[in-house]
Amino acid sequence: MAAEKAALASGADLGDGLRKRQVASQAAPSSNAAQPDDKKKLANKEKSFFQVFADLESIFAPLIFTAVAIFTRLYKIGISDIVTWDEAHFGKFGSYYIKHEYYFDVHPPLGKMLVGLSGVLAGYNGSFEFKSGEKYPEDVNYTFMRAFNAAFGIACIPMAYFTAKELKLTRPAVWLVTLMVLCENSYTTISRFILLDSMLLCGTFATTLCWAKFHNQRHNSFEPEWFFWLFMTGVSIGCVCSVKLVGLFVTALVGLYTIEDLWRKYGDRKMPIPVLAAHFSARVVGLIVVPFLIYMLSFALHFAILDSTGPGDAQMSSLFQANLKGTEVGKNSPLEIAIGSRATIKNMGYGGGLLHSHVQTYPEGSGQQQVTCYHHKDANNDWFFYPNRYEPDYDPEGDLRFIGDGSVIRLIHAQTGRNLHSHDIDAPVTKSHREVSSYGNLTVGDEKDHWQIEVVRDAASRDRSKIRTLTTAFRLKHTSLGCYLRAGNVNLPQWGFKQIEVTCDKQNNPRDTYTHWNVEAHWNEKLPESDPNVYKSPFIHDFIHLNVAMMTSNNALVPDPDKQDDLASQWWQWPILNVGLRMCGWDDNIVKYFLLGNPFIYWGSTVSLGLVGLVVVWYIVRWQRGYRELDNKEIEQIHYAGIYPIIGWFLHYLPFVIMARVTYVHHYYPALYFAILSLGFFVDWTMRNRAAIVQGVIYGVLYSVIIGLYILFMPICWGMTGNNQQYSYLKWFDNWRISD
Repeated sequence: MAAEKAALASGADLGDGLRKRQVASQAAPSSNAAQPDDKKKLANKEKSFFQVFADLESIFAPLIFTAVAIFTRLYKIGISDIVTWDEAHFGKFGSYYIKHEYYFDVHPPLGKMLVGLSGVLAGYNGSFEFKSGEKYPEDVNYTFMRAFNAAFGIACIPMAYFTAKELKLTRPAVWLVTLMVLCENSYTTISRFILLDSMLLCGTFATTLCWAKFHNQRHNSFEPEWFFWLFMTGVSIGCVCSVKLVGLFVTALVGLYTIEDLWRKYGDRKMPIPVLAAHFSARVVGLIVVPFLIYMLSFALHFAILDSTGPGDAQMSSLFQANLKGTEVGKNSPLEIAIGSRATIKNMGYGGGLLHSHVQTYPEGSGQQQVTCYHHKDANNDWFFYPNRYEPDYDPEGDLRFIGDGSVIRLIHAQTGRNLHSHDIDAPVTKSHREVSSYGNLTVGDEKDHWQIEVVRDAASRDRSKIRTLTTAFRLKHTSLGCYLRAGNVNLPQWGFKQIEVTCDKQNNPRDTYTHWNVEAHWNEKLPESDPNVYKSPFIHDFIHLNVAMMTSNNALVPDPDKQDDLASQWWQWPILNVGLRMCGWDDNIVKYFLLGNPFIYWGSTVSLGLVGLVVVWYIVRWQRGYRELDNKEIEQIHYAGIYPIIGWFLHYLPFVIMARVTYVHHYYPALYFAILSLGFFVDWTMRNRAAIVQGVIYGVLYSVIIGLYILFMPICWGMTGNNQQYSYLKWFDNWRISD
């Protein structure tokens, strides 16, 4: 015993003794050896519980949000039984599809075809005229048509939820984004009527969601899910652009992302060239070819459905019109044009009208009778083909004298008897061109009434010795000045009734279609009737023609200085919620709707755009100073969830700052969505590493404010009844004309 103590004191066997104790202590309580495993199992159970909760949240949360959206978008949707705001336009356009009558509008056809479909499903026959403020008749189920339209607004809510998740926002921030879309009063209101805006928003939300989904598949290139979301992004782009050309702005966002993505891949020298080419080809097909085919398909359906004559005929080519059912264009018209023929002359430029004159004169320049191009068909579009002043006069009893390539003629306005004339005076708007007027009569005039026919082409024949109804494209060259008759879709001021300016252009450009003309309708009792409309207008030509006409007409929607538009607003007013819009009359006996957003969402999202920019600048400055506080995952989060929404906002907002056309508050709504995503990112980024109690308080306050303001302003969405003054508590600013 003493020896053991001595040995222990000297430390000779200390190591062995300690090792033995350690082993003994580990081996002795055999029942306790399983404790770490039990803790691991417990942790796994806890993890699985939270995982189950997370899985259930991703199912039930969007369902709950969508259920609330169904209620807010559909409740009292039919309480107003009058045609409200732009229902007068889009309801009428939907009617044309039901009646198969051709019409013209500045927007692509998909959204209006869907309006027509809603009418068909509602049992509507297309006979109602949708006059603004008029009461809906009993046989028009406008409530169903509005509910059909509201479905697109409802679909935006779950798409906002899943987009926020794909942008890797935390769960409270995902709820915040979804709640802002759900509780945005302007989104609720605009979804409850027969308009295109909810369809446009739905397409914008869908494109953003598919883009985010595709981005998150970037490490799974060429896998089935990668291909699926690539092509779904293309399909969404095609659909949103087919509703309104505003869809091109979200297309630009996807385009910028694609350029950046391909540029990065191009810089990866480890990537084989065939793989890089495959990436490029897949995006060309998925993001360019597929959307373009969908866009073209919408126009093919548009032309196929609208196969009868209607109010929009004059915007299309004469050959197109001649093939519509019930048209008078080309029907019973003699084929070949002769001296003495009475005809209408159509400009073949995109969106071109009929050569027109009226008794009103130019207020400046020559002061002679105005000559314009006009889409409406009336007797002021009729002209007689007469010989020039150096040839024998027209003899109704004489031999036929046909007009062909090289013929020098006069054009006599049928209603006023004046000659189509030009002289060395500047045109009223396009100063570099010469003015065209109607001047003199059959006996009074000079060689400045002479025009030479130059045949460009003929769809029916190679023989240029005769010009033909519908099929011959020709130019009219002024023999004295050497200029060409042109109608370039430049509108005259109010004194010219906003009709298209007709000029004489000194530039000799045979490819300029605005200098091309054809005979549309033709009357001559001495000539036999024919049927020249057997020649079809090519789809591609009609497709291009209509799209150019749409864009030209859209650009022509400029503010009229002679008229007061109380509904119009300026771009700077939208982000600060400076103005709203009355959607109907404001009498006490009708249901009133005021298009206004949730104040917090508007102001908060606008401020967040600048704050996110400051966050980016802050980290760039610190990075330059050598701080490396962000890992790659965090940098990517700022890049795609923070910067890209700001880019999306700019792309949707700046065009309305630049363009000269008249603008309204609803033009801001697609941009607002990207501002909402920006606000969601900013709150998420600043709250992500905070204590749970701080996050709970901040998010709780935000949710409460958003919901509270939404409920406060709910009457403007569901309809205000009775006297306006009872809603004066909602008029926070003078420009909010709610209770005036």
